[in-house]
Amino acid sequence: MSTATSNPGAPAQAPGRLARFRAGYLARAPRLIAAISFALGVLTMLEAAWPRERRRIHGVTRIIPVPASAAATAVLVVSGFLLLRVAVSLRKRKRRAWRFAVGLTGVLTVAHLVREERLYVQAAVTLALLVMLVTARSRFTAKSDPYSRWFAVRVFLQVLLAGVVTGMVMLYAIERSHRLVGNPSFGERLREVLYAMVGADGPVTIRSERLSDIFHGSMLAFTLAAVVLLALLLLRPSEPIANLSTDDEVRLRALLNKHGDRDSLGYFALRRDKSVLWSPTGKAAITYRVVQGVALVSGDPIGDPEAWPGVIAEYRKLVDEYAWTPAVMGCSELGATIFKREYGLTALALGDEAIVECQDFTLEGRAMRGVRQACTRVARAGFEFQMRRAEDIDPAELVELRRLSEAWRVDTVERGYSMALSRLGDPLDGKCVVATATKQGVPHGLLHFVPWGCDGLSLDLMRRERSADNGLNEFMISELIRQCPEFGIRRVSLNFAVFRDALERGEKIGAGPILRAWRWVLIFASRWWQIESLFRFNAKFRPYWETRYISFPGPRDVPRIAVAAMEAEAFFVRPHRLKRMLGRG
Repeated sequence: MSTATSNPGAPAQAPGRLARFRAGYLARAPRLIAAISFALGVLTMLEAAWPRERRRIHGVTRIIPVPASAAATAVLVVSGFLLLRVAVSLRKRKRRAWRFAVGLTGVLTVAHLVREERLYVQAAVTLALLVMLVTARSRFTAKSDPYSRWFAVRVFLQVLLAGVVTGMVMLYAIERSHRLVGNPSFGERLREVLYAMVGADGPVTIRSERLSDIFHGSMLAFTLAAVVLLALLLLRPSEPIANLSTDDEVRLRALLNKHGDRDSLGYFALRRDKSVLWSPTGKAAITYRVVQGVALVSGDPIGDPEAWPGVIAEYRKLVDEYAWTPAVMGCSELGATIFKREYGLTALALGDEAIVECQDFTLEGRAMRGVRQACTRVARAGFEFQMRRAEDIDPAELVELRRLSEAWRVDTVERGYSMALSRLGDPLDGKCVVATATKQGVPHGLLHFVPWGCDGLSLDLMRRERSADNGLNEFMISELIRQCPEFGIRRVSLNFAVFRDALERGEKIGAGPILRAWRWVLIFASRWWQIESLFRFNAKFRPYWETRYISFPGPRDVPRIAVAAMEAEAFFVRPHRLKRMLGRG
């Protein structure tokens, strides 16, 4: 009888049921564990608000003395909040969140079993969660914010120190009202404060029960606040401070010299509040900034399109390493196509870029009547136009123009990210074009354009004195386009019109109710963000439109990406003090 022999060329056997189950479990473990943690957090917070359940926590006071039911409720609320916060980081596969969750579930399991009224069901749930965390530990590999660890410890210690100082001041104030028993020493008072911060009674006795409750509750509140801040800072989304190094800027400028004519937004990659990733060959780069846990790329990759897959692979590797959410703002159709092919990102039309061909531009004809009349009126008022490269302008004049630009800015902050350079007169930006409108030698309007390859310009900023004549912006742009051929410029990119297609189609006869409703929402939002007015202004110059896209993983990520994009574009800004507290300022 022949014996079976192994055949090296035979196909490998399909994995068994156990292996398939394990693989499926590990793939889904982060989301499942996060969902359970979130549910436990919600139930814990509900327990704090449910009077019948709240009384049951008083059994814990036999192990850890707590001065009042209010403090016990606060412990539950904070514990529930921490579970909710941990759940968010667990879903992102954060390693530090996994460690925190293992410790927290272990403590909760023991706490349920050592109480006088043993809670076996609750212990079984937390133990099951602990087992899931341990068995799926290989899935939690994402790094946390490298800038937050020691900063979180520093904030934690600062809050505790503030609590100690406050407690000592309170004890001396209570002594002045003759509510302390005896005359405790400084060391005894310090021990009382430290004991109170962990919910225990120390060597100092306060005669008034009301004052005693206030003192102990306040001290415990400082401890709870310190713990909450520590958890928030340790588990917050990673937001390394973006900074474009001098070497990276030099390399990016070299790429733009070779491939800058392909994308009108390429020069904006030189913003110095961005980070950069390079392809293995160095022939392509991606610039990005991390905002609210979103790795926000602006525009297409810089460089040779054949090298884009390599740099997109580096971007994907970085995003997976920190469990960030990938997103690309304002990419072209080619960029959106390659991001979809290489990364699987969904593309959605974000709006249209207005581009004017200088040779074809004219103020003649009925369609240009409004712009023509505005230009004529401004010219008759005595305004003169001048267009120059930044390198040809006297440095002192550039300083004055920068001052005027700041004074004419309507908003208190500089807006823009994907389509704004946010600087004027930098020595390295000598090829930028500065256009001014003056009256009797005094500037009243300013345009700043960045290079688009060797024969194009892309609008960076447009400012005018608030009391200047209406039509001044139309006058400056028309004159600039008319003079562009003298500078060897054949195309000019103007402002970006967000959701232009919806605004244009929504007002036409036959537009459906959904499209009309969407147009109404955009017009309503234009009260604050000039969505419709920018579209109307761009359309005056009869441009052709280039669609720009936003690329993202899926619909569930849209709210987070929208918030991150609006913060990057400075439509809303975190207060400076909050930035400093979070280590961002």
